[in-house]
Amino acid sequence: MVSLSEDLLLDLVKVSLAFGGLKALEEVSLSVPPGMVKAVIGPNGAGKTTLFNLATGFLSPQEGRVIFKGEEIQGRPPHAIAALGVARTFQLVQLFDRMTVLENVMVGRHRLSRAGLLAGALRLPGTRREEKEIHRQAWEALEFVGLMDRAHQSAATLPLGLKRLLEIARALAAAPTLLLLDEPASGLDTVETERLREMILALRDQGITILLVEHDMSLTMEVADSIAVLNYGRLIADGPPRYVQKHPEVIAAYLGTDWQA
Repeated sequence: MVSLSEDLLLDLVKVSLAFGGLKALEEVSLSVPPGMVKAVIGPNGAGKTTLFNLATGFLSPQEGRVIFKGEEIQGRPPHAIAALGVARTFQLVQLFDRMTVLENVMVGRHRLSRAGLLAGALRLPGTRREEKEIHRQAWEALEFVGLMDRAHQSAATLPLGLKRLLEIARALAAAPTLLLLDEPASGLDTVETERLREMILALRDQGITILLVEHDMSLTMEVADSIAVLNYGRLIADGPPRYVQKHPEVIAAYLGTDWQA
């Protein structure tokens, strides 16, 4: 079904979802034009990760529509939505601990593989060429996040901050149009956070649209073109960072009076 939201990359239209009597999201509408960093902020339990799960197919709204590239995608499974060009990281890092850092990133790239199971098993020439390309793209993703020197290390041995960077590299290996980052700065030190800031801006400049959930307000205000604020499952503000910083309901619910813009 084609939508009037064709000029938007992602458009959530009055989405609602409740778990029992708890309303996780209540008629939330949020639009993400292509080529921007859109942040979603709010206190714990506001519905931010639920919104991510609706956008990526891990949950379906009970009401409302989720539109990506002009097509309604609510109800589609996560792998089908990923195939459209949507990649994400998770609030709780999800890696293959028994694999190396490089192998984890190659898993992300394999989503784009055209070779079938039989061709892979027989190691046909086309499959070997594709495998080399997957390997090359994975190395590029590792280089982008600064983990090339850890490529052959077990993913399980990385500290939390580097695991988050590895998860970003794996998501990037899938060549997404839309990248959803769920609290990527959690566990990062000051140097790693600065590197994350540079990466987010570089990805935006490369044309990758980013939807960001992050509690580090300094980072968020620096990288976001627009910020949506959730509180108890409701959208209470949506606009440029300076507008959000001064919004009285946002100050009362989340930022507090001590926030310095």
